[in-house]
Amino acid sequence: MKKILFFTVVLGLSAISFAQTTSYKRMPSLGINFFLQDFKTPALINSSSLSDVLANKTWGKGKDMSLGLSLQFLTGMTEHIDFTTSLGGTLLSYPFRAESGIAVAGSDRLLLEWDAGLNFKLLTDKHFLVPYLSAGIGASMYGGTYFGAFMPIGAGLEFNLGEGVRLNTQMNYRSQVSVLTTNHINYTLGFNVNLKERKVAPAVVVAPPPPPPPAPADTDKDGIIDSNDKCPTVPGIAKYQGCPVPDTDGDGINDENDKCPKVKGLAKYEGCPIPDTDKDGINDEEDKCPTVAGLARYQGCPIPDKDGDGINDEEDKCPNVKGTAELFGCPYLNFKGQDIKFANGSTVLTKSSKTELDKGAKVLNDNAQLKLYVEGHTSNTGSAKLNDKLSLDRAFAVKSYLVGKGIASDRLTATGFGSSKPIADNKTKEGQDANRRVEFHLQEN
Repeated sequence: MKKILFFTVVLGLSAISFAQTTSYKRMPSLGINFFLQDFKTPALINSSSLSDVLANKTWGKGKDMSLGLSLQFLTGMTEHIDFTTSLGGTLLSYPFRAESGIAVAGSDRLLLEWDAGLNFKLLTDKHFLVPYLSAGIGASMYGGTYFGAFMPIGAGLEFNLGEGVRLNTQMNYRSQVSVLTTNHINYTLGFNVNLKERKVAPAVVVAPPPPPPPAPADTDKDGIIDSNDKCPTVPGIAKYQGCPVPDTDGDGINDENDKCPKVKGLAKYEGCPIPDTDKDGINDEEDKCPTVAGLARYQGCPIPDKDGDGINDEEDKCPNVKGTAELFGCPYLNFKGQDIKFANGSTVLTKSSKTELDKGAKVLNDNAQLKLYVEGHTSNTGSAKLNDKLSLDRAFAVKSYLVGKGIASDRLTATGFGSSKPIADNKTKEGQDANRRVEFHLQEN
């Protein structure tokens, strides 16, 4: 009983909160419904689970259900809420729950069920198809002896067939409230008809006003009669005797609003052309450096000088490293690879070689952006295979020494060329000594 009272209060508050007066509020109507009562499916769900029932396909079939008939009354409370009440009857053997203490009747008896509730419509009645949700309260009487209460909750579809006639389908779950009721599902199909026609306000017919007296001709409709209009077929203004404001330069901006009336321009510049502030021939809208003269290939900016050494990138052979004009933008290296010597067949650096490499370490430490190729070379003494390995080992010996002086390894790339690139005649001892060398070359970033 507490559930029924609580649900009644909720329904009443819902109706009040949605109350409104509209032209599509449902008219009072009466319906007749055929329905099927399904007690089997809720019982199976209660004893196992909904997933088991669906997986095993054990839900109630038509042969497990009882057919009934009901009368229904509906009326609109708002465009989206209808009040509904119905009374239905079914002949069946009612499956009382065990806790009721009542045995299932051996023969069919009449089950009368009354319910009242609200339909919450997702669309108004002006649509052909109206889905809705429903909730309410209900009472039952079985065999004239057993009385119970239930709570119907469901959903349905209503089809507008025209002339106040609607086809209604609904499924609702009737949840037990009292001990003499059992959970069951009610499947409904029926028709309902309006008890009266919807009132339509008569159209108001307004008599047309009398025609105005004929006015002087004004062909271009600019308010200046043709007899005073020097441009009678083109709208204009009185200041120009009926002609439009002139546009001397033909740029679509009339002379009164054009700050450059004799030169074609744009509205955003008040009739003047796009400006070129730095006078480099590239207008400001396309110029990324509008206040500094530049070139079109750099979008109006000057030729860049990324390393800031005063030599632009187009003439700078080391554009990412500061250098000097004499070396075409590359830095001056004050240490010489040819002064780094090795004994015949050796990778051991001499004392004088280390002195020269110390100069190189200082240059590299002072110019953190510099990266070098370290190239090892040999004389032609010995086999080519041996010389190739020896030249690479010499390059790595130099690289290792510089790394030991704090130079990052990734700034030095060691390669060996064996005896393939002599700088002196290998037929003399002096020439062979000169060819046993290391060369340094800048890496451009």
